[in-house]
Formats: sequence, structure tokens, C-alpha cells
Amino acid sequence: MLLLLGAAHLLFAQAPATRQPAMTRSPQPTKAEPPKTYMPIIDKDFNAVFAGDSEKREMFNERQQQLLSARYDLSDNPSDVMMSGKRKKVQQGVRVKLPENLMWQELAQMTPDEVKQANTLPAGFRPLPHSKHSTGGMVFPKNQIETIAKAEHRDLQRFDTDFDLPDHLMPEYPPPMFLTSRPDLGDVSNGEVLTIKNYFRLLDGKVTPVQMEGMRLLLTPFPQQQFNQTNDRKTKEAELGVTCLDCHVNGHTNATFHLNPDTRPQENRFRIDTVSLRGLYNQQIHGSKRSLRSVEDFTQFEQRTAYFDGDHVTAAKKGVHLPDRSDQVSMMAQMQNMFDFPPAPKLGLDGKLIADKATESEMRGQELFFGKAKCGDCHPAPFYLDNQMHDLHLERFYEPEMISGQKNVAAGPIKTFTLRGIKDSPPYLHDGRLLTLDDTVEFFNLVQGSKLTQEEKADLVAFLLCL
Repeated sequence: MLLLLGAAHLLFAQAPATRQPAMTRSPQPTKAEPPKTYMPIIDKDFNAVFAGDSEKREMFNERQQQLLSARYDLSDNPSDVMMSGKRKKVQQGVRVKLPENLMWQELAQMTPDEVKQANTLPAGFRPLPHSKHSTGGMVFPKNQIETIAKAEHRDLQRFDTDFDLPDHLMPEYPPPMFLTSRPDLGDVSNGEVLTIKNYFRLLDGKVTPVQMEGMRLLLTPFPQQQFNQTNDRKTKEAELGVTCLDCHVNGHTNATFHLNPDTRPQENRFRIDTVSLRGLYNQQIHGSKRSLRSVEDFTQFEQRTAYFDGDHVTAAKKGVHLPDRSDQVSMMAQMQNMFDFPPAPKLGLDGKLIADKATESEMRGQELFFGKAKCGDCHPAPFYLDNQMHDLHLERFYEPEMISGQKNVAAGPIKTFTLRGIKDSPPYLHDGRLLTLDDTVEFFNLVQGSKLTQEEKADLVAFLLCL
């Protein structure tokens, strides 16, 4: 179920035609550069690149904000439900904007062909572009940038683009961290963001020596495509790099985004919203497309994929970290396997609602989840994932189109993501195009053809908030 415009066109007036001298040919149109597999080797003066990208930064930011405002209601509208750390309320309401003179119930009655022909798919249901899609790379939210700058004096601020979503539509910060080995302790983060400076103090006496070393490595910065010491970087000063938990903060997520490493050419790549590492111990495949078969594979290959746009050739000159499989990789994986889901007091041993603890609306939502809405087909209890990849074939609903440097083409199969603790992980879908759970229910109501009523959609959201 759960598995962002314009361009300026210069018009030139043609001069009157003149007679060409003998044997002179008119200039031929320049051919478009053919698609490439490898990333370009950049060997330009850093000061020139810094000045050029800095000058265009506001242009890209404004373009992205115009796109977001056209697609979504970005207002702050919290519900009464708190996220697991009790530091932020879950946002409520459908935020995707409908085409003019169209209602959600009307849209849900249309077939994919009818939606495509009438061009009535809400823009917020289309793929969400990176804030600077032509470059891609990791873009960190302000709270993470400020925290790491204060704690470690590392700079995660890019000079060419900024994080695009408002804070109230993101996960709570810092997120709590729960350990499978010490459920009695609850949140072991003590309300802090784990960094290389404080992890030992916070975890001493709570994890094993192997897990402690794994955490150290997860918090150690290594060079990344945009964050490194070479001239080909996107930070003003040369930096050590980024850490695994810069994105997966406290083993969860802070909504940092980048581009998927598995697709070429560049325009066809899609935005990836950082997924939570909670419950990794029960997942059998990893990566949105790569279908890596173990946490160890995932840990090892992330250094070449997420860190370097899936291009090991470019990575070589920037100092790619190649952790030892039998030692470092194993310990990093051991620690990741300790990240647990948040408590779900209304769920029983089978992962379903305990009737005495649930409301009538939540119970109806559960029935819809495993029945009419067909969510449970891909998200079975108790962990609400099936360890499979599925293709929603969203291309049924729209024509391919280039938007902000990203080509809306068929995405193909995407792995199923767990729904346990889902209220803690906005935004939703693999690229974060769905800002709330209400948006997500509307999206899948259309895609699955479920034809849910307004009351049924509200019940389904109520159930999701229990997971």
C-alpha cells in the first residue's frame, strides 16, 4: 500500500534571410547528448563552480517551492495523535490538491484510462522531483544540519540547494530509539541525537561490544558524492563526509532525500525518501529496487550506491569507504538489527488489534485494511510487509512528462515497506510524494480501485495510527 516548474524560454527574432555564398551550408542543429551510464567526471575550478551554483541556488529553491505549493496544502494542521517520542503531533487531512471542479469521490470512480485521457490525476500523485534533480545527491533538513554542526563541526549544508519540506510535515526530531535487546528501557536516546560524540555515553551498559563498535562505524563520517574533500563537492569547505545515521538518525529517519542509484539516465532516476531502519531484523530484502538479500549486503553496497549515486568509478577519486565484510560490515549489521519498532499498545501478539483496547472506528479500519482496501495483500500482519517487490503501474494514469528535470516515466517494481510505526515516518511512498496518511489512503483508493467511502477512509487512517 505504502510501498516535487516552469522553465524560462528565450525567444529570438530571426533576422531576414540572406543569400548564402556558394558551397556554404547552414549550421546543423546540435544533437542532444546521449544518455550515459557513468556520472560525468567533473574537473572544474571549485571557486567557479561554487559561485555559479550559489548564484542559482535561490532559483532552484523557488522553483521547488512553487511546485510544492501548486501540488499541496502545506499548512500546519496537527491531529491529537502524538508520534512515538511524544515530541510532535501527527499531521492530518488530505494535502494533495485536486484539479479544479473535481471531487475525490468522482476521481475514485474513474478508470485509469479515463484519468489519463482527461489528465485529472492530481499533480501530487505524480513522482516528486528532487529539489535539484539534474545534480541529485543527499539533501539534509535544517534540524540535522544544525545538530551536526554544533556537535561535530561538520557541515551538511549544500551551497546549491536546500531541503524543501516544512518541519511540521516531517518525522519528530530527534526520534526515539528502541532496542530489541532492551525493550524494558524504552527510548534509549534520552531525547538526544546520537553522534560520534555521545553514543558511548548513551549506550554504555545497554549494548554488547560488537554492537557498540557497529554503532561507532554507523556514526563515522565517510566521503560521499556531495560531501567530501575534493573540488567536486557541494559544501563550501572540504568535509569528512556523511554517516549512515545522518540520514537514518537514531536508527529511524529525518526525511533526508536523494535519488535512487539504480536507474539511468539521470532524468529517469527518482527521488528516494530515507526509510526507517526500525524492524530491519525481520526484513529479507533491502533497497527500493536492488532487492539486496541481507543487512550485510545492504550495509556494504550503500557505500557505493546511496553514497556515490551507484557509480563506483566516480567514488574511487573521492575516497570511497570499503568496509571489511567479515569484520566491520558484520558489526554494523549487528547494530542495525537491534533497532526495534516503537511500542504499539493496541496490538496483540498476532500484530492485530486487541478488541478491548481499540475503538469501533479502528476495528472497522482493520477490517477494511485486510479486506476491501486490499492493504493487507502486500502488508500482512504482524510486521506489515511481505518482503516482496510490487509494481503499481502508475503510468496507467498519466502521460510521461518532464517536470523540474525529472521525467515521469514508469518506475517499475518497488519493495514493500513495513507499516509498523508508520505514523512516525512522514512523508510517504518511496519518494515522499504523499505528505499524510490521509493522502496515502486517497492515493491507494484510486490506484487499487477500492472505492472507499469517506467514513471508510477515516476508519482506515484510524487503524494505521495504531500500528
